Amino acid sequence: PYYVDMDQHLYLQASLHSSDQNLTLFVDTCVASPNSSDFRTLVYELTKSGCGIDSTYSLYPPPRSDVARFGFNAFSFVNRFPSVFLRCELLVCRYRDYSSRCYQGCVRRFKRSAGS
Repeated sequence: PYYVDMDQHLYLQASLHSSDQNLTLFVDTCVASPNSSDFRTLVYELTKSGCGIDSTYSLYPPPRSDVARFGFNAFSFVNRFPSVFLRCELLVCRYRDYSSRCYQGCVRRFKRSAGS
């Protein structure tokens, strides 16, 4: 476990370990849960489809294309739960493949109206 104070800014980094140096990482979706085995019942979205949902969520410039860096302020689930667990989905794409999802950035998905 990693212990932090409330509202302390957390910095996270993910990196690929591959001999292929033509890969890049993209942070797609990150959710938090008070339960390490259930990321559906009670969750808090930090980012979804590459879009920051939490106002404290930030992406940071990585040192290399095979590294992703981001951060957010620490929070709790209404003081009822002693821990917060993260699950993040990262995408791996070919470096400089501008048609890939990694280079599209934030993609907001809008629901269609059921009207005429």
